[in-house]
Amino acid sequence: MPKKILVVEDNEQNRILMRQILTHHGYEVLEAVDGAAGLKMAGEHMPDLILLDLQMPVMGGFTVIRELRKTPELSKLKVVAVTSFAMKGDREKALEAGFDDYVTKPIDTRKFVELVKNIIPR
Repeated sequence: MPKKILVVEDNEQNRILMRQILTHHGYEVLEAVDGAAGLKMAGEHMPDLILLDLQMPVMGGFTVIRELRKTPELSKLKVVAVTSFAMKGDREKALEAGFDDYVTKPIDTRKFVELVKNIIPR
């Protein structure tokens, strides 16, 4: 059974790119267009990994990670911050907030797949 990845991203082009990369590598991809929908889908589908944009309408990534980490049944889900923030200290801020890892946009397709494989080995 393929590993399930939830992509929570408001930008359609970014969702399409991640979906294409992940499905090509055999992952099942679920998608949400904002943080509130992503939080709901996380509880319904219990994905193996959540790729979570930090800046979105309705509910941003930092709010979503706080909610996930304080909800016992969701607290152990693997979550990677996906962001255009690439300033010094941004990665550390994301890790301190509870993310398992951090990837910047634009996405380096080779590094992106390796990151996913390292977090959820087959």
